[in-house]
Amino acid sequence: MDGMLATLGPILLMFVLFYFLLIRPNQKRQKAVQQMQSNLQKGDKIVTIGGLHGLVDALDEGKVVIKCGDSTRLTYDRAAIRDVLESAGGTQ
Repeated sequence: MDGMLATLGPILLMFVLFYFLLIRPNQKRQKAVQQMQSNLQKGDKIVTIGGLHGLVDALDEGKVVIKCGDSTRLTYDRAAIRDVLESAGGTQ
């Protein structure tokens, strides 16, 4: 019994470390990104995963229309939004 516990102890410790160092922080990041994407508002200054900077012009269930420049409007998936630089209500 002691030999089996001594063998499984380091393996269990490795899984616990994996969870707290890799899995849990990644889940927190994903949750924060999903919350940011669901809280998008018209007028937010955003950056896409491709590096495009613009303003949110219109929102749909899964799509966002981004205004970049004077009259250019591009449609992106909500998941393509990487960061909100400035919220329509104030700076984030």
